[in-house]
Amino acid sequence: MEQPIRYELIKKDKKTGARRGRIHTPHGIIETPVFMPVGTQATVKAMTPIELKDEVKAKIILSNTYHLYLRPGDELVAEAGGLHKFMNWDGAILTDSGGFQVFSLGDLRKITEEGVAFRSHLDGSKHFISPEKSMSIQNNLGSDIMMAFDECVEYPADYEYTRKSMERTTRWAERCKAAHKNPDRQGLFGIVQGGMYKDLREISAKQLVALDFPGYAVGGLSVGEPAELMYDVLGHTTPFLPEDKPRYLMGVGTPDYLIEAVIRGIDMCDCVLPTRIARNGTALTSKGKLVVRNATYAKDWTPLDDECDCYACKNFTRAYIRHLIKCDEILGARLLSIHNLRFLVRLMENVRVAIEEDRLLEFREEFYKKYYHQ
Repeated sequence: MEQPIRYELIKKDKKTGARRGRIHTPHGIIETPVFMPVGTQATVKAMTPIELKDEVKAKIILSNTYHLYLRPGDELVAEAGGLHKFMNWDGAILTDSGGFQVFSLGDLRKITEEGVAFRSHLDGSKHFISPEKSMSIQNNLGSDIMMAFDECVEYPADYEYTRKSMERTTRWAERCKAAHKNPDRQGLFGIVQGGMYKDLREISAKQLVALDFPGYAVGGLSVGEPAELMYDVLGHTTPFLPEDKPRYLMGVGTPDYLIEAVIRGIDMCDCVLPTRIARNGTALTSKGKLVVRNATYAKDWTPLDDECDCYACKNFTRAYIRHLIKCDEILGARLLSIHNLRFLVRLMENVRVAIEEDRLLEFREEFYKKYYHQ
């Protein structure tokens, strides 16, 4: 059986080993390294699919299993013909397993070997998600890439709890693989866990690689630990993952995290950050973050970022976008969302070129110099 998800390694940066590749999916080819916009509830907030494709130039987006299970319901999405048809997006879609959202409910959930019992954050109703249930939901959603159901431990977490949790994540991964109904149409990725403990990360990676998934994610990082610790643990983990399969670092989206992740062998990243800060009136630019609502920009007739090729930068000034934000006009949040998403997608385009030219470390230095005004 031909795998629905296939990774093609094109080039490695000579100094860092960073990878330039392609992921072949049922809904198109993804050039990597790639940033994936997050469309939690079957929509990237404030964006139409045409804007995502033509303005942001996104090829793959992420949707959320937990949220879509609760509302509108995965069976309704299946009835609509799957997530692609339901939201009219013909690019690739990755769905997370629902694990992170369930575990972040805190007192509203209870973990057992069988799965997780929890109360809905919407109405308090009782639910239960097991590895099998997560697979059933994601099979109904019809995403190109599905994620195994895992437990994401908090930071800090003690060694013994982290070890037990990591071992349970492996057992759950086995159950996910057994329960996956559409292996010919949907690729299932395993998720490496183990907290901040390098030996546990190594064990987790080796156990999951033995299960032979078409791709692997590194979960449980960027959960409050210092950046240097994250880089250290990530750099230790990726060498245990296969060269011929995609590697996905879950939930990171600041420019520095994206660049550092790629240097440590990561191919895919995602984060809600660009659209979230857009709604608060903040832009990501080549010269750092720009809080557009600040009075400084009231008569600033320049674009958000003079190096950006997005619709907002080509057509509007900081002064106008500030005016929209101050008036709570929806267009303000939309223009900033287009810009921030395009900024991160374009950053990865530039990273890909830097890898092709064996100058990723120089690119990082130039980028940081401008971004942090060093």
